[in-house]
Amino acid sequence: MINHLAVLGGTGDLSARFLLPALAALHAAGHLDDGFRLTAASRQDWDNARFRQWATTQLDRHADTCPANARQAIVNAAHYQRADVTDPSDVAALITPDKPLAVYLALPPALFPAVVTALHRAGLPPGSRIVLEKPFGEELADAVALNRLLADTLPEDSVFRVDHFLAMTTVQNVLGSRLANRVLEPIWNSTHIAEVEIVWDETLALEGRAGYYDGVGALKDMLQNHLLQLLCLVAMEPPITLGERDLRDRKVDVLRSVRPLSDADVVRHTRRARYLAGRIGDRDVPAYADEEGVDPERRTETFAEVELELDSWRWSGTTFRLRTGKALAADRKEVAVHFRAVPHLPFGHGGEALPNSLTFGLEPEGLTLDITGIGSKTHTFVPLELTARMDPPELPAYGRLLLDVLNGDPALSIRGDEAEEAWRVFEPVLSAWSRGVVPLGEYAAGSDGPVGEGPGSGGPWREGSGTEGPGSGGRPRSARGRAPTARPRGAP
Repeated sequence: MINHLAVLGGTGDLSARFLLPALAALHAAGHLDDGFRLTAASRQDWDNARFRQWATTQLDRHADTCPANARQAIVNAAHYQRADVTDPSDVAALITPDKPLAVYLALPPALFPAVVTALHRAGLPPGSRIVLEKPFGEELADAVALNRLLADTLPEDSVFRVDHFLAMTTVQNVLGSRLANRVLEPIWNSTHIAEVEIVWDETLALEGRAGYYDGVGALKDMLQNHLLQLLCLVAMEPPITLGERDLRDRKVDVLRSVRPLSDADVVRHTRRARYLAGRIGDRDVPAYADEEGVDPERRTETFAEVELELDSWRWSGTTFRLRTGKALAADRKEVAVHFRAVPHLPFGHGGEALPNSLTFGLEPEGLTLDITGIGSKTHTFVPLELTARMDPPELPAYGRLLLDVLNGDPALSIRGDEAEEAWRVFEPVLSAWSRGVVPLGEYAAGSDGPVGEGPGSGGPWREGSGTEGPGSGGRPRSARGRAPTARPRGAP
Protein backbone atom coordinates (compact mmCIF):
# COMPACT_ATOMS: atom_id res chain seq x y z
CA MET A 1 0.00 0.00 0.00
CA ILE A 2 1.28 3.47 -0.90
CA ASN A 3 1.57 5.78 2.11
CA HIS A 4 2.18 9.09 0.33
CA LEU A 5 -0.56 10.99 -1.51
CA ALA A 6 0.30 14.23 -3.31
CA VAL A 7 -2.70 16.35 -4.31
CA LEU A 8 -1.91 18.85 -7.07
CA GLY A 9 -4.48 21.59 -6.68
CA GLY A 10 -4.59 20.79 -2.98
CA THR A 11 -6.35 24.01 -1.96
CA GLY A 12 -9.23 23.68 -4.41
CA ASP A 13 -12.88 22.75 -4.07
CA LEU A 14 -12.36 19.06 -4.87
CA SER A 15 -9.80 18.72 -2.12
CA ALA A 16 -11.93 20.61 0.40
CA ARG A 17 -15.28 18.91 -0.24
CA PHE A 18 -14.25 15.39 -1.14
CA LEU A 19 -10.59 14.36 -0.81
CA LEU A 20 -9.91 15.58 2.72
CA PRO A 21 -13.20 14.11 4.07
CA ALA A 22 -12.47 10.85 2.24
CA LEU A 23 -9.04 10.61 3.86
CA ALA A 24 -10.58 11.26 7.28
CA ALA A 25 -13.09 8.47 6.64
CA LEU A 26 -10.28 6.12 5.62
CA HIS A 27 -8.42 6.90 8.83
CA ALA A 28 -11.53 6.43 10.96
CA ALA A 29 -12.11 3.01 9.33
CA GLY A 30 -8.52 1.94 10.05
CA HIS A 31 -7.28 1.96 6.46
CA LEU A 32 -4.46 4.50 6.99
CA ASP A 33 -1.56 3.91 9.32
CA ASP A 34 0.53 6.41 11.25
CA GLY A 35 3.07 6.63 8.41
CA PHE A 36 0.61 8.14 5.95
CA ARG A 37 1.71 11.45 4.38
CA LEU A 38 -0.38 14.01 2.53
CA THR A 39 1.32 16.65 0.39
CA ALA A 40 -0.81 19.47 -0.98
CA ALA A 41 0.63 21.53 -3.82
CA SER A 42 -0.78 24.77 -5.20
CA ARG A 43 0.21 28.24 -6.40
CA GLN A 44 -1.11 29.75 -3.14
CA ASP A 45 1.62 31.50 -1.16
CA TRP A 46 0.95 29.47 2.00
CA ASP A 47 3.05 27.60 4.53
CA ASN A 48 2.26 24.42 6.48
CA ALA A 49 0.50 26.27 9.28
CA ARG A 50 -1.76 28.17 6.89
CA PHE A 51 -2.69 25.03 4.98
CA ARG A 52 -3.40 23.05 8.13
CA GLN A 53 -5.64 25.83 9.40
CA TRP A 54 -7.53 25.77 6.10
CA ALA A 55 -7.74 21.94 6.13
CA THR A 56 -9.12 21.97 9.68
CA THR A 57 -11.86 24.38 8.64
CA GLN A 58 -12.79 22.28 5.60
CA LEU A 59 -12.87 19.04 7.55
CA ASP A 60 -15.04 20.59 10.26
CA ARG A 61 -17.43 21.77 7.54
CA HIS A 62 -17.51 18.76 5.22
CA ALA A 63 -16.59 15.82 7.46
CA ASP A 64 -18.31 16.70 10.72
CA THR A 65 -19.61 13.12 11.07
CA CYS A 66 -16.06 11.75 11.19
CA PRO A 67 -14.48 11.41 14.64
CA ALA A 68 -12.45 14.45 15.65
CA ASN A 69 -9.31 12.35 16.11
CA ALA A 70 -9.53 11.09 12.50
CA ARG A 71 -9.87 14.63 11.17
CA GLN A 72 -6.94 15.78 13.28
CA ALA A 73 -4.82 12.86 12.09
CA ILE A 74 -5.22 13.98 8.48
CA VAL A 75 -4.33 17.56 9.41
CA ASN A 76 -1.22 16.33 11.23
CA ALA A 77 -0.20 14.23 8.22
CA ALA A 78 -0.52 17.16 5.83
CA HIS A 79 2.31 19.22 4.39
CA TYR A 80 2.05 22.10 1.97
CA GLN A 81 4.31 23.07 -0.91
CA ARG A 82 3.89 26.05 -3.17
CA ALA A 83 4.45 24.86 -6.73
CA ASP A 84 3.79 25.48 -10.38
CA VAL A 85 2.51 21.98 -11.14
CA THR A 86 3.37 22.36 -14.84
CA ASP A 87 7.06 22.97 -13.99
CA PRO A 88 9.11 19.72 -13.83
CA SER A 89 11.52 21.17 -11.25
CA ASP A 90 8.65 22.17 -8.92
CA VAL A 91 7.03 18.78 -9.38
CA ALA A 92 10.31 16.99 -8.71
CA ALA A 93 10.46 18.69 -5.30
CA LEU A 94 7.32 16.77 -4.29
CA ILE A 95 8.94 13.41 -4.95
CA THR A 96 11.08 11.38 -2.56
CA PRO A 97 13.49 9.24 -4.62
CA ASP A 98 12.82 5.49 -4.57
CA LYS A 99 9.59 5.93 -2.59
CA PRO A 100 6.44 5.49 -4.68
CA LEU A 101 3.61 7.98 -4.29
CA ALA A 102 0.15 8.54 -5.68
CA VAL A 103 -0.31 11.88 -7.46
CA TYR A 104 -3.89 13.17 -7.62
CA LEU A 105 -4.55 15.77 -10.31
CA ALA A 106 -7.29 17.82 -8.61
CA LEU A 107 -6.99 20.34 -11.42
CA PRO A 108 -8.90 21.68 -14.43
CA PRO A 109 -8.69 19.02 -17.19
CA ALA A 110 -7.11 21.54 -19.56
CA LEU A 111 -3.96 21.34 -17.40
CA PHE A 112 -3.65 17.54 -17.55
CA PRO A 113 -1.30 17.33 -20.57
CA ALA A 114 1.13 19.89 -19.18
CA VAL A 115 1.08 18.34 -15.69
CA VAL A 116 1.54 14.77 -16.96
CA THR A 117 4.44 16.00 -19.09
CA ALA A 118 5.98 17.62 -16.00
CA LEU A 119 5.57 14.40 -14.02
CA HIS A 120 7.18 12.43 -16.83
CA ARG A 121 10.17 14.77 -16.95
CA ALA A 122 10.48 14.86 -13.17
CA GLY A 123 10.60 11.07 -13.06
CA LEU A 124 8.19 9.19 -10.81
CA PRO A 125 9.65 6.37 -8.68
CA PRO A 126 8.67 2.83 -9.76
CA GLY A 127 5.31 1.77 -8.32
CA SER A 128 3.89 5.32 -8.33
CA ARG A 129 0.37 6.09 -9.54
CA ILE A 130 -1.40 9.00 -11.25
CA VAL A 131 -5.05 9.85 -10.58
CA LEU A 132 -7.11 11.96 -13.00
CA GLU A 133 -10.64 13.28 -12.65
CA LYS A 134 -13.05 13.37 -15.60
CA PRO A 135 -13.42 14.60 -18.26
CA PHE A 136 -10.49 12.83 -19.90
CA GLY A 137 -9.79 15.36 -22.64
CA GLU A 138 -12.26 17.62 -24.42
CA GLU A 139 -12.78 15.30 -27.40
CA LEU A 140 -11.54 12.00 -28.82
CA ALA A 141 -8.30 13.46 -30.20
CA ASP A 142 -7.50 14.95 -26.78
CA ALA A 143 -8.16 11.63 -25.05
CA VAL A 144 -5.87 9.79 -27.48
CA ALA A 145 -3.07 12.33 -26.99
CA LEU A 146 -3.45 12.29 -23.20
CA ASN A 147 -3.35 8.48 -23.15
CA ARG A 148 -0.08 8.58 -25.09
CA LEU A 149 1.45 10.95 -22.54
CA LEU A 150 0.28 8.74 -19.68
CA ALA A 151 1.65 5.62 -21.36
CA ASP A 152 5.06 7.30 -21.62
CA THR A 153 4.95 8.04 -17.89
CA LEU A 154 3.52 4.96 -16.16
CA PRO A 155 2.12 1.51 -16.98
CA GLU A 156 -1.63 1.46 -17.68
CA ASP A 157 -2.43 -0.33 -14.42
CA SER A 158 -0.83 2.58 -12.53
CA VAL A 159 -3.11 5.17 -14.18
CA PHE A 160 -6.40 5.80 -12.38
CA ARG A 161 -8.99 7.69 -14.44
CA VAL A 162 -11.50 7.90 -11.65
CA ASP A 163 -15.26 8.35 -11.74
CA HIS A 164 -16.71 8.49 -8.24
CA PHE A 165 -20.09 7.23 -9.49
CA LEU A 166 -18.54 3.78 -9.86
CA ALA A 167 -17.78 3.71 -6.12
CA MET A 168 -21.33 4.56 -5.03
CA THR A 169 -22.94 1.70 -3.10
CA THR A 170 -26.10 1.54 -5.19
CA VAL A 171 -24.16 1.67 -8.45
CA GLN A 172 -22.22 -1.38 -7.36
CA ASN A 173 -25.52 -2.93 -6.31
CA VAL A 174 -26.61 -2.85 -9.96
CA LEU A 175 -24.00 -5.55 -10.56
CA GLY A 176 -24.92 -7.40 -7.38
CA SER A 177 -28.62 -7.44 -8.22
CA ARG A 178 -27.97 -8.73 -11.73
CA LEU A 179 -25.23 -11.25 -11.15
CA ALA A 180 -26.12 -12.71 -7.75
CA ASN A 181 -29.85 -13.23 -8.31
CA ARG A 182 -31.04 -15.98 -10.64
CA VAL A 183 -34.47 -14.37 -10.92
CA LEU A 184 -33.09 -11.29 -12.74
CA GLU A 185 -30.33 -12.35 -15.10
CA PRO A 186 -32.54 -14.60 -17.33
CA ILE A 187 -34.85 -11.63 -18.07
CA TRP A 188 -32.08 -9.00 -18.32
CA ASN A 189 -32.39 -8.51 -22.07
CA SER A 190 -34.43 -6.80 -24.78
CA THR A 191 -37.02 -9.57 -24.85
CA HIS A 192 -38.21 -8.40 -21.44
CA ILE A 193 -36.84 -4.85 -21.02
CA ALA A 194 -38.26 -2.03 -23.16
CA GLU A 195 -36.21 0.88 -21.85
CA VAL A 196 -33.59 1.83 -19.29
CA GLU A 197 -33.63 5.40 -17.97
CA ILE A 198 -30.43 6.71 -16.39
CA VAL A 199 -31.31 10.05 -14.85
CA TRP A 200 -29.51 12.70 -12.81
CA ASP A 201 -31.97 15.60 -12.45
CA GLU A 202 -31.18 18.14 -9.74
CA THR A 203 -32.65 21.25 -8.21
CA LEU A 204 -29.17 22.76 -7.88
CA ALA A 205 -28.43 25.54 -10.34
CA LEU A 206 -24.96 26.76 -11.30
CA GLU A 207 -24.00 27.46 -7.65
CA GLY A 208 -20.92 29.53 -8.51
CA ARG A 209 -19.30 26.92 -10.78
CA ALA A 210 -19.28 28.98 -13.98
CA GLY A 211 -15.49 28.77 -14.24
CA TYR A 212 -15.77 25.04 -14.85
CA TYR A 213 -19.30 24.40 -16.02
CA ASP A 214 -19.66 27.06 -18.72
CA GLY A 215 -16.81 25.52 -20.68
CA VAL A 216 -18.16 22.00 -20.33
CA GLY A 217 -21.96 21.82 -20.24
CA ALA A 218 -24.37 19.13 -19.15
CA LEU A 219 -23.45 16.51 -21.72
CA LYS A 220 -19.71 16.52 -20.99
CA ASP A 221 -20.24 17.04 -17.26
CA MET A 222 -22.60 14.09 -16.74
CA LEU A 223 -23.62 12.02 -19.77
CA GLN A 224 -20.25 11.39 -21.39
CA ASN A 225 -18.79 9.93 -18.19
CA HIS A 226 -20.97 9.32 -15.12
CA LEU A 227 -24.18 8.23 -16.83
CA LEU A 228 -22.41 6.34 -19.60
CA GLN A 229 -20.54 4.38 -16.93
CA LEU A 230 -23.88 3.42 -15.39
CA LEU A 231 -25.08 2.27 -18.81
CA CYS A 232 -22.04 0.01 -19.03
CA LEU A 233 -22.83 -1.67 -15.71
CA VAL A 234 -26.48 -2.16 -16.62
CA ALA A 235 -25.79 -3.53 -20.11
CA MET A 236 -22.52 -5.45 -19.79
CA GLU A 237 -22.30 -9.19 -20.22
CA PRO A 238 -21.57 -11.08 -16.98
CA PRO A 239 -17.79 -10.94 -16.43
CA ILE A 240 -15.86 -14.04 -15.41
CA THR A 241 -14.62 -12.18 -12.32
CA LEU A 242 -14.87 -8.66 -10.95
CA GLY A 243 -11.13 -8.23 -11.42
CA GLU A 244 -9.93 -5.20 -13.32
CA ARG A 245 -9.33 -6.96 -16.65
CA ASP A 246 -12.60 -8.89 -16.85
CA LEU A 247 -14.78 -6.03 -15.59
CA ARG A 248 -13.23 -3.40 -17.82
CA ASP A 249 -13.20 -5.65 -20.90
CA ARG A 250 -16.96 -6.13 -20.62
CA LYS A 251 -17.54 -2.37 -20.19
CA VAL A 252 -15.56 -1.64 -23.34
CA ASP A 253 -17.66 -4.23 -25.20
CA VAL A 254 -20.77 -2.23 -24.31
CA LEU A 255 -19.30 1.05 -25.55
CA ARG A 256 -18.20 -0.55 -28.81
CA SER A 257 -21.74 -1.81 -29.36
CA VAL A 258 -23.39 1.63 -29.14
CA ARG A 259 -24.95 2.41 -32.50
CA PRO A 260 -23.30 5.48 -34.10
CA LEU A 261 -25.58 8.50 -34.47
CA SER A 262 -26.00 10.37 -37.75
CA ASP A 263 -27.11 14.01 -37.82
CA ALA A 264 -30.67 12.81 -38.45
CA ASP A 265 -30.43 10.51 -35.42
CA VAL A 266 -29.14 13.36 -33.28
CA VAL A 267 -32.17 15.47 -34.24
CA ARG A 268 -34.59 12.66 -33.41
CA HIS A 269 -32.92 11.28 -30.33
CA THR A 270 -31.31 14.15 -28.41
CA ARG A 271 -32.38 17.36 -26.66
CA ARG A 272 -30.46 20.26 -25.18
CA ALA A 273 -31.63 23.34 -23.29
CA ARG A 274 -30.63 25.87 -20.66
CA TYR A 275 -32.66 27.33 -17.83
CA LEU A 276 -34.32 30.72 -17.70
CA ALA A 277 -35.08 32.66 -14.53
CA GLY A 278 -37.50 30.97 -12.16
CA ARG A 279 -38.19 29.93 -8.61
CA ILE A 280 -37.09 26.70 -6.92
CA GLY A 281 -38.67 26.22 -3.54
CA ASP A 282 -38.21 29.47 -1.64
CA ARG A 283 -35.36 30.85 -3.75
CA ASP A 284 -35.30 32.89 -6.94
CA VAL A 285 -32.87 31.64 -9.56
CA PRO A 286 -31.53 33.92 -12.31
CA ALA A 287 -31.37 32.74 -15.89
CA TYR A 288 -28.26 30.71 -16.65
CA ALA A 289 -27.12 33.31 -19.19
CA ASP A 290 -27.25 35.94 -16.42
CA GLU A 291 -25.23 33.93 -13.88
CA GLU A 292 -21.90 35.46 -12.88
CA GLY A 293 -19.04 34.20 -15.03
CA VAL A 294 -21.25 32.82 -17.83
CA ASP A 295 -20.58 33.75 -21.45
CA PRO A 296 -24.03 33.59 -23.13
CA GLU A 297 -22.43 33.31 -26.56
CA ARG A 298 -21.09 29.87 -25.68
CA ARG A 299 -24.66 28.59 -25.63
CA THR A 300 -23.79 26.08 -22.93
CA GLU A 301 -26.57 23.61 -22.19
CA THR A 302 -27.74 22.90 -18.62
CA PHE A 303 -30.05 20.09 -19.74
CA ALA A 304 -29.05 17.20 -21.99
CA GLU A 305 -30.86 14.06 -23.03
CA VAL A 306 -29.76 11.34 -25.42
CA GLU A 307 -31.32 8.05 -26.52
CA LEU A 308 -28.86 5.29 -27.36
CA GLU A 309 -29.31 1.81 -28.78
CA LEU A 310 -26.88 -1.10 -28.62
CA ASP A 311 -26.17 -3.35 -31.56
CA SER A 312 -25.84 -6.56 -29.58
CA TRP A 313 -27.71 -9.85 -29.25
CA ARG A 314 -28.83 -9.04 -25.70
CA TRP A 315 -30.01 -5.47 -26.20
CA SER A 316 -31.23 -5.04 -29.78
CA GLY A 317 -34.62 -3.26 -29.46
CA THR A 318 -34.08 -1.73 -26.00
CA THR A 319 -33.73 2.03 -25.66
CA PHE A 320 -31.22 3.51 -23.20
CA ARG A 321 -32.18 7.06 -22.22
CA LEU A 322 -29.54 9.24 -20.52
CA ARG A 323 -30.75 12.52 -19.04
CA THR A 324 -29.46 15.25 -16.77
CA GLY A 325 -30.62 18.75 -15.94
CA LYS A 326 -29.92 21.57 -13.53
CA ALA A 327 -32.37 23.91 -11.76
CA LEU A 328 -35.30 21.51 -12.15
CA ALA A 329 -38.37 21.23 -9.95
CA ALA A 330 -37.29 18.07 -8.14
CA ASP A 331 -34.28 15.83 -7.68
CA ARG A 332 -34.46 12.56 -9.54
CA LYS A 333 -31.30 10.48 -9.45
CA GLU A 334 -31.83 6.89 -10.45
CA VAL A 335 -31.49 4.01 -12.87
CA ALA A 336 -35.00 2.87 -13.84
CA VAL A 337 -35.39 -0.42 -15.72
CA HIS A 338 -38.79 -0.59 -17.45
CA PHE A 339 -39.99 -4.08 -18.37
CA ARG A 340 -42.33 -4.83 -21.23
CA ALA A 341 -46.02 -5.50 -20.57
CA VAL A 342 -47.21 -9.10 -20.23
CA PRO A 343 -48.45 -10.53 -23.55
CA HIS A 344 -51.92 -11.49 -22.27
CA LEU A 345 -54.19 -10.77 -19.31
CA PRO A 346 -56.77 -13.48 -18.53
CA PHE A 347 -58.83 -11.19 -16.30
CA GLY A 348 -61.26 -9.67 -18.75
CA HIS A 349 -61.60 -5.89 -18.45
CA GLY A 350 -60.74 -5.45 -14.81
CA GLY A 351 -58.33 -2.61 -15.37
CA GLU A 352 -54.87 -2.01 -16.72
CA ALA A 353 -51.79 -3.86 -15.49
CA LEU A 354 -48.89 -1.43 -15.71
CA PRO A 355 -45.53 -2.83 -16.82
CA ASN A 356 -43.10 -3.69 -14.03
CA SER A 357 -40.09 -1.53 -13.26
CA LEU A 358 -36.98 -1.91 -11.13
CA THR A 359 -35.42 1.33 -9.89
CA PHE A 360 -31.98 1.75 -8.37
CA GLY A 361 -32.00 4.99 -6.38
CA LEU A 362 -28.65 6.80 -6.46
CA GLU A 363 -29.47 9.65 -4.08
CA PRO A 364 -31.00 8.60 -1.77
CA GLU A 365 -29.71 5.07 -2.17
CA GLY A 366 -32.32 2.37 -2.41
CA LEU A 367 -34.00 -0.27 -4.54
CA THR A 368 -37.65 -0.27 -5.61
CA LEU A 369 -39.58 -2.95 -7.51
CA ASP A 370 -42.97 -1.95 -8.91
CA ILE A 371 -45.36 -4.77 -9.73
CA THR A 372 -49.10 -5.19 -10.23
CA GLY A 373 -51.46 -7.10 -7.93
CA ILE A 374 -55.18 -7.68 -7.51
CA GLY A 375 -57.04 -5.30 -5.20
CA SER A 376 -59.96 -5.94 -2.89
CA LYS A 377 -62.41 -5.57 -5.78
CA THR A 378 -62.48 -8.63 -7.98
CA HIS A 379 -60.34 -8.38 -11.12
CA THR A 380 -59.14 -4.86 -10.30
CA PHE A 381 -55.45 -4.21 -10.69
CA VAL A 382 -53.54 -2.18 -8.12
CA PRO A 383 -49.88 -1.11 -8.10
CA LEU A 384 -47.64 -2.67 -5.46
CA GLU A 385 -44.27 -1.25 -4.49
CA LEU A 386 -41.51 -3.24 -2.81
CA THR A 387 -38.78 -1.02 -1.41
CA ALA A 388 -35.39 -1.74 0.16
CA ARG A 389 -33.16 0.88 1.73
CA MET A 390 -29.41 0.42 1.90
CA ASP A 391 -27.35 0.63 5.04
CA PRO A 392 -25.01 3.62 5.00
CA PRO A 393 -21.70 2.66 3.37
CA GLU A 394 -18.57 2.35 5.50
CA LEU A 395 -16.78 4.75 3.18
CA PRO A 396 -17.94 7.64 0.98
CA ALA A 397 -17.47 7.16 -2.75
CA TYR A 398 -14.21 9.13 -2.80
CA GLY A 399 -12.99 7.12 0.17
CA ARG A 400 -13.46 3.91 -1.77
CA LEU A 401 -11.69 5.38 -4.81
CA LEU A 402 -8.72 6.61 -2.77
CA LEU A 403 -8.43 3.24 -1.03
CA ASP A 404 -8.29 1.51 -4.42
CA VAL A 405 -5.62 3.97 -5.57
CA LEU A 406 -3.45 3.46 -2.49
CA ASN A 407 -3.91 -0.34 -2.69
CA GLY A 408 -3.25 -0.39 -6.44
CA ASP A 409 -6.62 -1.85 -7.54
CA PRO A 410 -7.72 -0.20 -10.82
CA ALA A 411 -10.94 -2.23 -11.30
CA LEU A 412 -13.20 0.79 -10.70
CA SER A 413 -11.12 3.22 -12.75
CA ILE A 414 -11.45 3.88 -16.47
CA ARG A 415 -9.02 2.17 -18.82
CA GLY A 416 -7.47 4.17 -21.63
CA ASP A 417 -9.36 2.50 -24.48
CA GLU A 418 -12.59 2.86 -22.51
CA ALA A 419 -12.06 6.61 -22.19
CA GLU A 420 -11.58 6.85 -25.95
CA GLU A 421 -14.66 4.75 -26.74
CA ALA A 422 -16.76 6.99 -24.49
CA TRP A 423 -15.80 9.99 -26.63
CA ARG A 424 -16.59 8.05 -29.81
CA VAL A 425 -20.16 7.56 -28.56
CA PHE A 426 -20.83 11.26 -28.02
CA GLU A 427 -18.66 13.01 -30.60
CA PRO A 428 -21.46 12.90 -33.24
CA VAL A 429 -23.80 14.59 -30.75
CA LEU A 430 -21.29 17.27 -29.80
CA SER A 431 -20.47 17.92 -33.45
CA ALA A 432 -24.13 18.25 -34.45
CA TRP A 433 -24.92 20.49 -31.47
CA SER A 434 -21.94 22.75 -32.23
CA ARG A 435 -23.30 23.23 -35.77
CA GLY A 436 -26.77 24.09 -34.51
CA VAL A 437 -28.37 20.93 -35.94
CA VAL A 438 -30.36 20.66 -32.71
CA PRO A 439 -31.68 23.98 -31.37
CA LEU A 440 -30.85 25.06 -27.84
CA GLY A 441 -34.18 24.99 -26.03
CA GLU A 442 -35.16 26.78 -22.84
CA TYR A 443 -36.99 25.94 -19.64
CA ALA A 444 -37.85 27.89 -16.54
CA ALA A 445 -35.84 27.20 -13.41
CA GLY A 446 -38.06 25.20 -11.10
CA SER A 447 -39.95 23.53 -13.97
CA ASP A 448 -39.85 19.91 -15.09
CA GLY A 449 -37.55 20.74 -17.99
CA PRO A 450 -37.98 21.66 -21.65
CA VAL A 451 -41.02 20.66 -23.65
CA GLY A 452 -40.21 18.49 -26.64
CA GLU A 453 -42.75 16.72 -28.80
CA GLY A 454 -41.25 14.69 -31.60
CA PRO A 455 -38.95 15.25 -34.59
CA GLY A 456 -37.77 18.78 -35.15
CA SER A 457 -37.93 19.73 -31.48
CA GLY A 458 -34.48 18.33 -30.89
CA GLY A 459 -36.00 15.86 -28.46
CA PRO A 460 -36.74 12.16 -28.28
CA TRP A 461 -40.14 12.47 -26.60
CA ARG A 462 -42.93 11.12 -28.72
CA GLU A 463 -46.14 9.16 -28.33
CA GLY A 464 -45.52 6.12 -26.17
CA SER A 465 -42.18 7.37 -24.92
CA GLY A 466 -43.15 7.58 -21.28
CA THR A 467 -43.82 11.29 -20.93
CA GLU A 468 -46.82 12.81 -19.27
CA GLY A 469 -47.89 14.44 -22.54
CA PRO A 470 -48.00 17.97 -23.89
CA GLY A 471 -47.53 20.68 -21.32
CA SER A 472 -45.81 18.42 -18.83
CA GLY A 473 -42.36 19.74 -19.66
CA GLY A 474 -41.43 16.36 -21.11
CA ARG A 475 -40.64 14.88 -17.72
CA PRO A 476 -40.57 11.07 -17.63
CA ARG A 477 -43.23 9.37 -15.60
CA SER A 478 -42.40 7.81 -12.30
CA ALA A 479 -41.40 4.19 -12.10
CA ARG A 480 -45.12 3.34 -12.08
CA GLY A 481 -45.68 5.06 -15.42
CA ARG A 482 -46.15 3.17 -18.64
CA ALA A 483 -42.86 1.89 -19.94
CA PRO A 484 -41.91 3.35 -23.30
CA THR A 485 -42.28 1.27 -26.42
CA ALA A 486 -38.89 0.73 -28.02
CA ARG A 487 -38.77 1.54 -31.71
CA PRO A 488 -36.18 0.71 -34.34
CA ARG A 489 -33.88 3.55 -35.25
CA GLY A 490 -35.54 5.65 -37.95
CA ALA A 491 -39.08 4.40 -37.30
CA PRO A 492 -41.82 7.06 -37.58
